[in-house]
Amino acid sequence: MTATGVELREGDLEGFFRVPFEIYPTDSPYVTPMHADLERYLDPARNPLMRDDGGRLTFFTAWRDGRPVGRLTAHTHPSSNARHGLKRCQFGYFDCEDDIGTARLLFDAAETFARDQGCDELVGAFNLTAMQQAGVLTEGFGNHTYTDMVWGAPHLPRLLEACGYAPMFPMSTFEFDVGPDTADALLGDRQRAVLSDPDWTWMPITRGEFKARFEEARQCLNDGFSDNPMFVPLTPAEFDFQAGEMMWIVDPRIACVAHYRGEPAGVVICIPDLNPFQKATRGRVGPMTLFHFVRERLRRRRAVIIFYSVKRALHGQGLNGAMLHRVIKALFAGGYRQCGVTWIADENTASLRQMEKLDARRLQRLNLFRKGL
Repeated sequence: MTATGVELREGDLEGFFRVPFEIYPTDSPYVTPMHADLERYLDPARNPLMRDDGGRLTFFTAWRDGRPVGRLTAHTHPSSNARHGLKRCQFGYFDCEDDIGTARLLFDAAETFARDQGCDELVGAFNLTAMQQAGVLTEGFGNHTYTDMVWGAPHLPRLLEACGYAPMFPMSTFEFDVGPDTADALLGDRQRAVLSDPDWTWMPITRGEFKARFEEARQCLNDGFSDNPMFVPLTPAEFDFQAGEMMWIVDPRIACVAHYRGEPAGVVICIPDLNPFQKATRGRVGPMTLFHFVRERLRRRRAVIIFYSVKRALHGQGLNGAMLHRVIKALFAGGYRQCGVTWIADENTASLRQMEKLDARRLQRLNLFRKGL
């Protein structure tokens, strides 16, 4: 299939991986996933969202003059559609040259795929993992991202709208400074009561206890997020598909599971920011990979909160603030000086209040984009 001198290819992993390096400047904030991870995500036989749930997945690359200049995934998530009463197909990894013909070629192919799957809408971006990166960047293009945050060029929202997609579900990512008094801004009477109550215990996520702690983290996430829009409870296989990799990079000082009377009650997953490492390696394992990993580990000053969650039965008791207080104090003691927070929806007023208390800066604005088919 061709349009405006552009050729469309389906299932070309190498071209798909190369697209951002071909179309974005080397000094842009874009950070690639590791090639090996992208290969796992795009393999329906390995990705449990497809393998175990009956979903379908494809991906497209647009080529001009022998160069890959655009890419897009399309997939279905049957459990999500069943839970929320939808016939939705999702797109992801939309990176494209500033050319409407190229964008239309990609989305025409994705829309054809969606219709063939019986779907009546195409929504994205969702980037294919259990703890999905979500959204298309609409503000904050000059800011450097943290691990698990997306970046895209300023022309992408314009191309989406030209292809008939409308923005929905606004979100923001944040960044705050980690100082000696930052954590204390979260303390009120309820938080102090939790921190002083011996019924609450704090379990670090160490490598030796990683599997047990991460299964507890999955349970807290599924329970605490159960009522959130678009959320689907994660199976152990889905959670492990992405989170299992964290065993090798987790800093046990800055992540924890809270127990109440011996049972898991809440979790904060905070990890060192890996983006400088991935930027330095350009997403590939090579002779210098270990050097870059050790160098960035020695000089790391940035961390990122991937998610935090409290079981619903314990909402309103101050646990969220107490957990974040402990984690932020540990961040400062560990030499970290900035911390990012992955996307928070505009409708999540409780988490937005936490950001206000931390005097956090809005790093990015993002939206999902939707088109009825």
